[in-house]
Amino acid sequence: MKFGFFVLSLLLAGCQTVVNNYHGQRLDSVDSFRENSIKGAQEVDINTYRLEVSGLVESPKSYTYSEVLAHASIQKVVTLNCVEGWSATVLWTGVRVTDLLDETGPMPEANTVIFRAVDGYSTSLPLSYVRDKNIILASSINNATLTPAKGFPFQLVAEDKWGYKWIKWVKSIELSSNASYRGYWEGRGFNNLGDLHGPKLEQG
Repeated sequence: MKFGFFVLSLLLAGCQTVVNNYHGQRLDSVDSFRENSIKGAQEVDINTYRLEVSGLVESPKSYTYSEVLAHASIQKVVTLNCVEGWSATVLWTGVRVTDLLDETGPMPEANTVIFRAVDGYSTSLPLSYVRDKNIILASSINNATLTPAKGFPFQLVAEDKWGYKWIKWVKSIELSSNASYRGYWEGRGFNNLGDLHGPKLEQG
């Protein structure tokens, strides 16, 4: 299985050129990111991987890796800011979360998007924020396919939010009406909104 993943990684990277600037803007190296996940880097078998989209939707979907990538791709230069004090500005390439959600037929009462990862991590964001910001699930950084350490196959690019909202190794997306849902770190005292200019910890 690991050999197959290694071969796939080589094939994906074979025609890629890592970039260090984008439209005149200098980009940080992918090595600027620090490993601080709850269980270490995860290796996902892309042959069995499925991205599940469910919850308050009319038609739940289960996407293969290639089916997700078949959606329209967009690029954004966005800075990830970690509560530990470091940051990295890179070029993210991915698909809009709402392009996937809209294919399932969201129900009117849905107001929250819950993301879950293969390592048990989870977080949530308001549906309005995901729509208004055109939030993407990234499949590459600086034009190179994500590695296991960087969240392969998909990392959420939660711009204007602290790094604990940037969930890696995303395996499911659930539409919910539970606006008070607490993810892994939020359930341990971090602010549920995760806004960069707001408090890092819950007040009170």
